[in-house]
Amino acid sequence: MTDSAIHAPQRLNSQGYDMSNENALATLAQELNNYLSRQYVAYPLIANTQIPQLDNAKIVVNPANQLDNVGSVVYTREEQVATAIAQAVNAVNSWRKYTIEQRAAALNQMADLLELNRNELIGLLVREAGKTISNAISEIREAVDFCRYYAAQALAEFSGNNYTALGVVVCISPWNFPLAIFIGEISSALVVGNSVIAKPSNQTNLIAFFAVSLFHQAGIPQDVLQLLPGSGSVLGNLLTQDSRINGVIFTGSTETAQSINKNLAQHDSHSVLIAETGGQNAMIVDSSTLPEQVVADIVTSGFDSAGQRCSALRVLYLQAEIADKIIDMLKGVMDELNIGNPADLATDIGPVIDARSRDDLLAHIANMKTKNRTIYQARLSAQCQAGHFVPPTIIEIDNIHELAREVFGPIIHIIRFANDELAQIITQINSSGYGLTQGVHSRVSSTTKLVYENIHAGNIYVNRNMVGAVVGVQPFGGEGMSGTGPKAGGPLYLYRLVKTTHNPQLGQVMVANQPMAEKVQQFIAQLTMLSAKEQQDLSAYATKVCQATLLDKRVNLVGPTGEDNFMYFNG
Repeated sequence: MTDSAIHAPQRLNSQGYDMSNENALATLAQELNNYLSRQYVAYPLIANTQIPQLDNAKIVVNPANQLDNVGSVVYTREEQVATAIAQAVNAVNSWRKYTIEQRAAALNQMADLLELNRNELIGLLVREAGKTISNAISEIREAVDFCRYYAAQALAEFSGNNYTALGVVVCISPWNFPLAIFIGEISSALVVGNSVIAKPSNQTNLIAFFAVSLFHQAGIPQDVLQLLPGSGSVLGNLLTQDSRINGVIFTGSTETAQSINKNLAQHDSHSVLIAETGGQNAMIVDSSTLPEQVVADIVTSGFDSAGQRCSALRVLYLQAEIADKIIDMLKGVMDELNIGNPADLATDIGPVIDARSRDDLLAHIANMKTKNRTIYQARLSAQCQAGHFVPPTIIEIDNIHELAREVFGPIIHIIRFANDELAQIITQINSSGYGLTQGVHSRVSSTTKLVYENIHAGNIYVNRNMVGAVVGVQPFGGEGMSGTGPKAGGPLYLYRLVKTTHNPQLGQVMVANQPMAEKVQQFIAQLTMLSAKEQQDLSAYATKVCQATLLDKRVNLVGPTGEDNFMYFNG
């Protein structure tokens, strides 16, 4: 088990499993057997309405085994959306009357319930979302950490009358992290006094229903948190077009985020949008790197979770001098990957989420074959024929712009580069328009510094894998076409969900460098149309602004692993 006091005294750490302990694994496997054939149900959870008939429910099948029916779901009818919004509007005032201590206590109770039910949640994540057991454990831990982190932050910074909740917040979450992101969005909005309408991904309604039921059990009133399962294109539009919606938290595609933004722009009042939208994530590897380390990090970054992470590695830049060696080693590891039923503890890679995702990914690979690209794929076992599996694949290409959009699956595109092309590569990556995650492997400090200071990405990882951001340690979020900010699981997130003049308590803020202040003063000195007195006054004012702004400053974030984690506000 992990040390529960790592984050003390602010919060408890989430519980894990010792995956190297055979006795612990045997006990876990025995527990999971209880849920292998359990049937689940999901339906709209709208306050003051009856449970619907299940006659027209849609069957939910396991993406790893189409013969395994996991349960059924009743979709929300269009006319029910207005009812849910009206209930949420009425709930805002009553929920605001709860103290911050009461709301935080409900989140901490939710975290406890998640851990109490974690074995069943593991089983459900495996069967509905195709998660491997280790990935399911990590996701539950992240969900627990979100609840406790936001509860602790709310208690520390919103214990007085220094804020007002936005009102009604819609949380639209994805299928790739159907528990962690779903709960992270909801818990952040709830703890500061907003009522929430949750719209989960259509592929993972059963997990969402289980989670919302736990929230209600933890003390969240049913009108404060409602669940609307169903079509994203239909329900999402109806929700975000309604002027009574005061905020939207969204994780998904760039195109959908842009559509939501247009809908919110039609509101008479300003409605908040927090969006995280994936990316064309790259890793740069130079000749100084340690091959054994980088290959392990490439495999984890690109293939873990079947490549279905927002942060997953999509484009791998290898310096030409080491490319052949790294690729040969990578092929060797790919040959050893166990791809199959995620319910088996020995499985490394599970299925993609559905037939559409599988077909799109296989079509991309086929298209690359027509262009005579060098392609290598891992082997699929016979059991993969029962589900939606795509073999982990590497494809050599010449330029990142050959990829019209993000390829969301276990496919890594490899580009070779010369040592003197690093600056050009950085420009090429930035020109994609995305900016979520970036990796760099190098033992040359000037190389990592060049990448860090010039890459436009929300999260940059040096000499490690580039997935698995930890709540409160590596706040997660992007820029450009990868999102709006602020970073989830970070110190600024709750501030976007309230109206306040209160300043965030960021702890120790370090000045990284002084280029912005120097440039401002140089510019003022060139304003010859101003008198000396006017220049002096403007210079004094600019100095105060530079001291007050977070731009070009960094906040050190405490992590338990010994890594150097900090958040840098790049100007």
